[in-house]
Amino acid sequence: MYKFGLIGYPLSHSMSKVIQEAALKSVGLEGSYEILETEPEDIVQRIKYLKSNGFKGFNVTIPLKVPVTLFLSSVDNVANVTGCSNTVKISDDLQLYGYNTDVYGFVEAIPEDDRNELKGKKVAILGNGGAARAVGVGISILKAQQIDFFVRNIVNASDMVETLRKNFPNVTMNCRQIENLTDLSEYKMLINTTPIGMKSKAMGLSPIDEEVVKTMDKNSIIYDIVYNPLKTELIKLAKKYEIKTIQGLDMLIYQGAKAFEIWTGKKPDILKMKIAALEEMAD
Repeated sequence: MYKFGLIGYPLSHSMSKVIQEAALKSVGLEGSYEILETEPEDIVQRIKYLKSNGFKGFNVTIPLKVPVTLFLSSVDNVANVTGCSNTVKISDDLQLYGYNTDVYGFVEAIPEDDRNELKGKKVAILGNGGAARAVGVGISILKAQQIDFFVRNIVNASDMVETLRKNFPNVTMNCRQIENLTDLSEYKMLINTTPIGMKSKAMGLSPIDEEVVKTMDKNSIIYDIVYNPLKTELIKLAKKYEIKTIQGLDMLIYQGAKAFEIWTGKKPDILKMKIAALEEMAD
């Protein structure tokens, strides 16, 4: 029996249990996946619970992707660059090994032609949490010319931006106040990494105003990593102005499949994972 789980808070919107149990079924393994709501002050007790109850690994989401790194014996190169982990493997001797599969999931969800189009372009990222770090790495790998992070608190975001600058010196990195974002016409892609728009967390709201959305060029892309609901308010606004969109579900599926492979050594059926998530959302 394989036991996996998800830690973070809040988790009522999460599809991870559905997709990971579909992954187990797709490769013929018996197991379970538990949703374990965990606030930052409870992370020590939660990790003790995971280690003492036979878990083989767990996923990490908001707001624990950075704090969890304090408990890891080692991390992979991507987690090292991003400074955060969303996937943890528990070894037989109960050591914790961290990985970041968000970067892989984020990039895989972008169609090949659009990936090529990002080279040498400007990209705007909303937010400065663990997901923003992963997205910043992904965009840098795709050789964008400039990344502007729009955040509420520039001081809190400065360490993240400095780390990315050191690892990707050929990409210009800026940190800007989100309240000053009024014009997106110079950007090829806008990515929302904040939880605004998420079910049970400001659902029905957009992280930026409609007046700002409509400044984007018709050939640009809006990518919202929020996956529940499928059509967030930001995605709806993008479609209203005929801007190309990428929804968050594919990123979730791809990063989840990579995590599953890390835990089990087996490649799951991605299509079955996505169908399971869509069926759950339709109920």
